[in-house]
Amino acid sequence: MTKVTSAQTNEEREEIIKETGAVLKGFAKEKQYLIPILQSVQGKLGYLPRETMLEIAEYLNIAAVDVYGVVTFYNQFRLNPPGKHSVRVCLGTACHMRGGKRVLEAFEREVGVRVGEITSDGEVSLDRVACVGCCVMAPVVVIGEDIHPRMTPFKVEEVLVELKQKNPSEEAS
Repeated sequence: MTKVTSAQTNEEREEIIKETGAVLKGFAKEKQYLIPILQSVQGKLGYLPRETMLEIAEYLNIAAVDVYGVVTFYNQFRLNPPGKHSVRVCLGTACHMRGGKRVLEAFEREVGVRVGEITSDGEVSLDRVACVGCCVMAPVVVIGEDIHPRMTPFKVEEVLVELKQKNPSEEAS
């Protein structure tokens, strides 16, 4: 089940609506722009909160459920804010054939969250992506902007240890 995150405070909600409105001004009020609008808003906010989807639906004069349907259909869209460290496991054809699913399962075990979720401390979010364009290095994991080629389930713990070493303040977690 997909959980839609809602802003915690009125100030956060107002800021989300303001940022969404700024993006919407750059688009005509036509349904054909739904996906580019979603991509632009997510690029600005990092995810698509409930308030954003409602604003977009109103702007395009379409049902909110139609916006939600598109957001949940395409795995490029996030309903929750990304973690400080965004872990994206590629499951494109090459990565899938070379064990990407097992790598993803290893991350789920080691991090303690499932795809689309974020750790309770907000440090790590886990997502799957369709392709990162590094097929020759499959399977691939992208953490932040860093590409980790030829991943195996056994390398997952090693990568997470390296991540913590880069961020020593997280050792207490």
